[in-house]
Amino acid sequence: QVQLVESGGGLVQTGGSLSLSCTVYRSSGSINYMGWFRQTPGNERELVAEVGSGDMVNYADSVKGRFTISRDDANNALWLQMNSLEVDDTAVYYCLVRSGGIPYWGRGTQVVVSS
Repeated sequence: QVQLVESGGGLVQTGGSLSLSCTVYRSSGSINYMGWFRQTPGNERELVAEVGSGDMVNYADSVKGRFTISRDDANNALWLQMNSLEVDDTAVYYCLVRSGGIPYWGRGTQVVVSS
């Protein structure tokens, strides 16, 4: 059983920064994939950044150079540092982890970037 708790969303002006966190609560099993996704109304959920086994890191082109994903395995946490935020970054951000091949989603945290 895995549960995810996200935090750190909020309202920020264009050019500002936010840091999202995702804490993973699990009873057993290892985490072999962690990622951040986002979704806006009427659109599919899209990848923002991901980190897999062997420290594989991947970013969506739209956030490269502005966002940084990091994982803290000792504390079962995933972070997303978001800098130089743009209006188009407004979305609900979701944490995803995979354990034993099973995907688990968080409930999401809202990020609103105002102009």
